[in-house]
Order: sequence, then structure tokens, then C-alpha cells
Amino acid sequence: MSTFTTRLRVLTQQGEANRYVIWAVLGLSAIGALAVSSTTEALLNNHLLRVGVAVSAAALFSVIDYRWLARWSKVLLVGTFVLLVVVKLMGAQEGGATRWLRVAGVGFQPSDLAKVALVLYIAVLLARKQAYIQSFTRAFLPVGLWLMATVVLIGLEDLSTALVLLVAVTLMCFVARVSVLQLMGTGLVALVLAVALLSTSPQRAARVESFVGMKLFPHTTEAVFDEQGEGYQARQARIALAMGGLFGRGMGQSVQRDFLPEPSNDFIFAIIGEEYGFLGVVVVLGLFGLFLFQGFLRIARAAPDPLGLFMATGLTTVIVLFGLVHAGVSAGLFPVTGLALPFVSYGGTSLLANGVMVGILLNISRQARPLAEATS
Repeated sequence: MSTFTTRLRVLTQQGEANRYVIWAVLGLSAIGALAVSSTTEALLNNHLLRVGVAVSAAALFSVIDYRWLARWSKVLLVGTFVLLVVVKLMGAQEGGATRWLRVAGVGFQPSDLAKVALVLYIAVLLARKQAYIQSFTRAFLPVGLWLMATVVLIGLEDLSTALVLLVAVTLMCFVARVSVLQLMGTGLVALVLAVALLSTSPQRAARVESFVGMKLFPHTTEAVFDEQGEGYQARQARIALAMGGLFGRGMGQSVQRDFLPEPSNDFIFAIIGEEYGFLGVVVVLGLFGLFLFQGFLRIARAAPDPLGLFMATGLTTVIVLFGLVHAGVSAGLFPVTGLALPFVSYGGTSLLANGVMVGILLNISRQARPLAEATS
């Protein structure tokens, strides 16, 4: 009874959630609904339902103390390890990759769950080891082993998500005062793993070769440079952005949606650029910029403890990086990855995972220290 009373008191003493993060998420969700309806109206009702579930998850987790979630983070991460192994053995293949599990007819991607669990548990480890954070064996090695195990399991089928997680956790470690030399070593190990994973997947290697415009791997063919080959998607996305001009072609007037594969998901940013022009693109990127500013300089900076600081840093980085990489792919700045645009792309598990991450971020903001104290 005393534990219940303590939890109730914690909930009632929490302050107001960061309203700018809420508005950024709602703004992106509204833009996503418009864009999905433009690409295919048949998916709109499903998309709105899933957005509703994601927003509800955000609301729920915004009132759950993030410290309580931290206690279960290791169990959650180990559970996602099991799911990632299962999906490799008996998962459903879509788009040339085996990323999905189907239970009772419902499909989900374990990698979306793993990214949440990894950020939470790494934040726990970093907070626990602050007294000896510069130690290689006591601090860095445990963090590095959990990170690399997760990255490899995800990277076997989803290298782009694995790389985003690697960057996010590296930033968390930097904020936690982990040795820069140790982080550089992690980067070298990650580079070797990335080359190894590319070498075992002709499809992924072909995307990289198409992007750089030169032959890099012996197990791909010259067909990757074919105009209808790996570069087709990226080229069509750039055409969509170019056709949008300053003000766009207008809602529902996209032409490239008939040429782009997965226009409601992998290339929805290009559709937004075509229909709403440069101004629409600026609004989307501006909302992610607002989310980044609030996540780093308001929520993380004013977090009540190191655990909240590291969690807020990691969660903000994951969501914003997904958005920036997705936009960069459409603009031809990165190889085609298949990453969804958070709260905008049509999706299920990814939307739910993003909702959970935003909810945790909001809970940290509800327990934030006064700004004057945080900046002193």
C-alpha cells in the first residue's frame, strides 16, 4: 500500500508536460494525415487509427515515472533480443528484408521495440557508472557490449536503424563524459561491422554503390547503375521535390506518387515537397527543429537527475535522426534506407514506438527542474 501511495504522490506532484513537444508531434501527425490521404485514401482510416494509438501511448507514458520504466529496461532489452532472433529465423519478408513478425495476423517490427529498450537501458548503465565513467572495464565495456549486441542483431536486416541507434547512443555516452578515445574506438568497430554487414547483403551494397556512383563490392553487378535499378527510387524522389517548387502543386496533386515505391512511407517527405513545395518542407523540418531544441535545451538540460538527462538525449536524438535521414534520402544526401518519417509516414510499430518515446520524454519534462536552476 505504501508503494502505491508513493507512486500516486509522484504522479500528482509532476508538473506540466512540455507543450512545444506536444505541438510539434501534433503538427507532424496532421501533416502526415494529409500526405497519406494524398498517396492513397484507402490507408487513411488505418493511419488515423494508428496515430490515435501512438498519441494515446504518448499520453499514457507521460504520466508513468521514467525511473520506474528504467527498472524494467534490461528485461525489455533482453526480450527484444529474443524477438530479433525469432524474426531472423521465422520472420516475414517484405521489401527484400526479413524484419516483420506476425502474431494472430498482426505484423510488427521488433527493431522498433529494441530502439526504445536500448536507449532506456544504456541511460540506466551510464547513470549508474558516473562515479567511474572513464573506466574501460567497469563502465565502457558493459555499455559497449550491450550496444554492439543490439546493433548487430538489428543490423542483420536493418542497417540504417542500427546506425541511427549507434549515433544516438554515442551522443548519450559523450554527454555522460565517456572517454572520447573510447568513443572513437567504438566508431572504428562500428565501421568494420558496417562493411561486414554490407558485404553479406548484395541488395544493401548495391544501394551504397548506386549512391556513390562507383563499384565497391565484388558481390554486386553493374546493374546497380542502371537507370531502372537501385538509383530509380532516389531519382524519382528528387524529381518530386524539384516539381514542388516554392508553393507546391497542391494537396492531392502529386504525380510522382505513381512512380515512387512506398510513397506513403519511405518517400512521404518527397510527396510533401511536391504537393506543398519548399514551404511545406520548411514547416516539416521546422517542427523537427523545434522538437530537437526542446528535447535538448529544455527537457534534457533541466532533467532532475542524470538518468533523465541521458534518456532525454537519446530519445530526442533517435526521433530527430530518423526524420533527418528520411528527409536526406529524399533529397539525395543519403543512400535509400527505408526509414519512416516519425509521426508522418504510414506505419504501425514505428508510430507506436515513437509515441512511447515521446511519452517518456514528456514525463521527464514534467519533473524538470526550474529553468533558472537548470542553467546555473
